[in-house]
Amino acid sequence: MQVQKTDIDQLNAMLTVTVEPVDYQDKVAQQLKDIRRKANIPGFRPGMVPAGLVKKMYGKAVLGEEVNKAINDGIYNYLKEQKLNILGDPLPNEEQTPEIDWDTQDTFSFAFDIALAPEFDAKLNGKNKLTYYEVAVTDEMVQNQVDAYAERFGTYEPADDYQDGDMVKGLLQEVDGEHKKEGAVLMPLYMKDDAQKQLFANAKKGDTVTFNPMKAYGNEAEVASLLGIAKEDAKDLNADFAFTIETITRHQKAAIDAELFAKVYGDNNIADEAAFRETIKQEIKGNFTMDSNYKFGLDAKAAILHKMEKLEFPDAFLKRWVLATNKDLTEDKLNEDYPKMLEELKWHLAKDQLIEAYGIKIEKEDVEAYAKEMTRMQFMQYGLNHVDDAMLTQYAQEMLKKEDQLRGIVERVSENKIYDAVKAAVKLETKEISNEDFSKLFEEK
Repeated sequence: MQVQKTDIDQLNAMLTVTVEPVDYQDKVAQQLKDIRRKANIPGFRPGMVPAGLVKKMYGKAVLGEEVNKAINDGIYNYLKEQKLNILGDPLPNEEQTPEIDWDTQDTFSFAFDIALAPEFDAKLNGKNKLTYYEVAVTDEMVQNQVDAYAERFGTYEPADDYQDGDMVKGLLQEVDGEHKKEGAVLMPLYMKDDAQKQLFANAKKGDTVTFNPMKAYGNEAEVASLLGIAKEDAKDLNADFAFTIETITRHQKAAIDAELFAKVYGDNNIADEAAFRETIKQEIKGNFTMDSNYKFGLDAKAAILHKMEKLEFPDAFLKRWVLATNKDLTEDKLNEDYPKMLEELKWHLAKDQLIEAYGIKIEKEDVEAYAKEMTRMQFMQYGLNHVDDAMLTQYAQEMLKKEDQLRGIVERVSENKIYDAVKAAVKLETKEISNEDFSKLFEEK
């Protein structure tokens, strides 16, 4: 087989692939033998169909199949041997491909267009300056988290008189109507109307408070839920109701003591409140470190892509290739999305180069650790901050069984390793910053 490359320009070339009998004859003959052995043709016993008949019936199809395989193998081997970094896949060039007579020819030539990646250097070095932002953990942040834990692990105690935030339960009866709800539960603190909310001020167990639920809450959904009726029935209900208070329940924050330390962190041997606060501080700092790494990654990616912004690409070929591989994509939509596609292509090329340049390897342990961290963050969204490691491992392993999630995690791990390598290579300035100012950095984009 012969493969000849003809350069069109620095970014475009044509491959002419010539397939000769030696490239396919043996394979065609073997395929026809296999077909003859298995063929079930009326009038002939299995395996006794004449070879000529088999060739007449299946010869062209088998020949085309084997020639196509030879072409693919030839192009693949040529690109690998010549170390050509192409974009997309080779596309047939019908204008430069001669007409084929499958009945008389035994040597075939095919032309393919290829696009070459531009040469570039994505590596950053000591001449590049990047900032790593460390978010300062304040005493106020620690105190807010202490209060949050005290709230979460607090208890509900009975009370005799109402205070803001208490939950009241009792009989709810329409004053001049038939709607009635026993065991109705409400929290006046969440009423939208301050005047209605004020009606419960200083109320005691056994008192009856008359109020208007629709005025208090402002929508039929909450009124329907309170009364246990259909939303449609509550729509026009604007009557006063008498609420006879049977019980008042008050939430009491947990004391800042060893019992709370154990509930929050388990058997972590936290000796006193100072150690509890220090543990919380390190926990907050760890979460901010993730945010800091994310911001550094954005800045590092921007700096890398900045080095590539003047690169030229074979746009015509790339658009042709995208349309050929995405049948539902229109040309107008492609032109609209192309700038974003090109940016993603640049980043893909940069990552491939940097992974090789920095000698980055993605190990199984890296992927599993990242999956566990993702799982931990998901649990934290539901207020579960200290999930057992065995449970994290179990959920992470389930996540990694899903191919799309596994692929995404490997991608994130490789990018994080690139950013770590960049951090070591550039001139790095570490800057402490407040959480408020750190948030503003994202607004500037």
